[in-house]
Formats: sequence, C-alpha cells, structure tokens
Amino acid sequence: MKKITVIIPNFNGRKFLDPCMSALAKQTCRDFCVLVVDNGSADGSAEKIRELEQTGLGPDGDIPVKGVYLPENTGFSGAVNVGLRETDTEFAVLLNNDTEAYPDYLEKMMLVMREDTAGTIAAVSPLMLCLTDPTVIDSAGDGYCLVGWAFQRGVGRHADIPKFRERTGVFSACAGAAMYRKSALDKVSREGEDGRWWFDPEHFAYLEDMDVSYRLLLSGFDIVYEPAAKVLHAGSGTSGSRYNAFKVRLAARNNVYLNVKNQPFLQLLVNLPFILFGVIVKQIFFIGRGFGRDYFLGFLEGIRKIPRVWPHRVRVTLSALPNFFKAELLMIDDTFSYLGDLIARKIFHR
Repeated sequence: MKKITVIIPNFNGRKFLDPCMSALAKQTCRDFCVLVVDNGSADGSAEKIRELEQTGLGPDGDIPVKGVYLPENTGFSGAVNVGLRETDTEFAVLLNNDTEAYPDYLEKMMLVMREDTAGTIAAVSPLMLCLTDPTVIDSAGDGYCLVGWAFQRGVGRHADIPKFRERTGVFSACAGAAMYRKSALDKVSREGEDGRWWFDPEHFAYLEDMDVSYRLLLSGFDIVYEPAAKVLHAGSGTSGSRYNAFKVRLAARNNVYLNVKNQPFLQLLVNLPFILFGVIVKQIFFIGRGFGRDYFLGFLEGIRKIPRVWPHRVRVTLSALPNFFKAELLMIDDTFSYLGDLIARKIFHR
C-alpha cells in the first residue's frame, strides 16, 4: 500500500503530460501512486494515460498509474472529487498537469507531515516557480485579503528573497501542487446530490482550493508553506491565459460563494465594506482590460445563486470561535502582505 496518491486533473492537456510524468518518475520518494482524472479530453490525452497505465512510471515501472475517464468536463472540482473518492492513501497530492516537480518535491512535503506528530497540519503548499524563469515565484502559498481578493504570495518576485525561503503558516495551499492529509479533508467534506465531495462542485474551477483551506482553518487545522519543496509551473495551462472571459466570470462568482459560505453573519457584516470596496476596484480593473461585463455578470450570478451554497455554510460553535478569529487575523495580515508584494514588484522591481 502506497502512502501518497498524486491526483492529476486533465482536460486537453496532452502536451503537458509527458514532462509532468517524467518529473514524477524521478521522485526520490517512491511511496506514491498516480491517478489521472481525464475530463473528457479530445486531444489524445486518454490514449496517453492508458499507455501509462500499462507501463507505470520509472525505469522499473514501480510507480503505478491509473486513469479515470469522464465523459465530459466536470471542472477542477469535479475531477478532484472523483480522484479523492478513489483515494484510500494517508495523503493526497493535487498536481496540475502543467507542472514539473523537482526530484525531492514529494520527499520534502512528506517530511513536514511526518514532523507533525499531532496531525494538526492539513496541507502543505510548495514553492511554485515560473516554468519559463525558475528564479521568479509563481506561488509561495496563497493568501486572502480583507477586501475579498485571493492572491498568490510572492507572485512575480525573486525566489531568493529571505521571507519566501522560510517555512511558514499560510491562509491557503495552492491545489496546483499541494499535499493534503486525507483524514483532515474528510472532516470538512460534504454530502451532495452526486455523493460525497471535498471541493465544492458549485465552484467548478477557481477559488475551490481557497474554499477548502478556509474550511480546514475553521476546523482548527493549519496550512503550511514549505519552500524546500519545489515545482515549476507553466500557469493557466487549461484556461489558456491569465485573464479570459470564462476565468474572470467564474472567479467573480466563486468569490461571492467563498465569503457567504465561510464567514458568519456578524463577521460578514464587519467585513462587508472592505469586500464591496474590493468588488468596485476589481470592476474598474477588469473594465480597463475589456472584461468588465464578464466580472459584473459573474458577481451577479454569485449573488443570485447564494441559495445553492447556503446549505454548506460553516456552523459556528463556541469551541470554534478562536478559529474564526485566527482566520480574520490572517486576512488582515495578508492584506498588508499583498500590498507589500505589490509595491515591491511595481516600484522596486524586486
């Protein structure tokens, strides 16, 4: 029995599969298997996955590969949920198909989990570096601002900056390459019409990992960023670009879901002026990039569909109150962190 299942959602990502699998075949940690969930690809991905099922990974084929072939695109959330239902290992790693992991990537994340004898760490987020320039950070874990903005810590900054070379707690793990303790995920899972889910299928894609991390934090778990674990990331491998109408609309909608589901009424009331300020700034930003209508329609869709996610709102108990305060303090800290990164990139080019 392997200890880790590496789940790779794939949608028309045939061109990424070879380098992604090649990097996994070189891992110093061999205690894992690979599960590729194909979202109805039409680019030859299924044929490649079936080939890998026969050969396995590594010179001896010691890393087994299994494929799950879905008839249609169920989004990142749908594919990951299918993968997690198939997973009975102690740990699950969610890995984007447009990544190339460093050889000791899994080993370094496992070390963090093994050192956590109390089992309070639910997820480990690695240092994700830009595939085209590995000296530049793609994500050093994810943060969440009071104004309702999720962001990649350190994005666009140099990887040698001291604060990004230290292990630290973060608001969210980036599910593009994160390791999760399966038992922790199980504690925040929900039952839906199509069975058990961990990543909210209403999100489809974008901010679903932030939502999971938020629920883990509110359940008393910790999320850790580990810079010694590294992966290269192409970025937007499935969506095709950093900004497009589909991505902007879904992110705007899912941001409404995120706040409504995870903030109790009083906390939401306190944070509402900041959140509305964030919505206005984002609206102006996307108008300038030609996606103003998409952002607005996504935001309205999120408001209109609140009843769909309302049943999954977190329950507030007296024992859980410290966790809500912890999340609020992290959001305050992340707001200043985001501003600091923005100033450093735009003014000091560092």
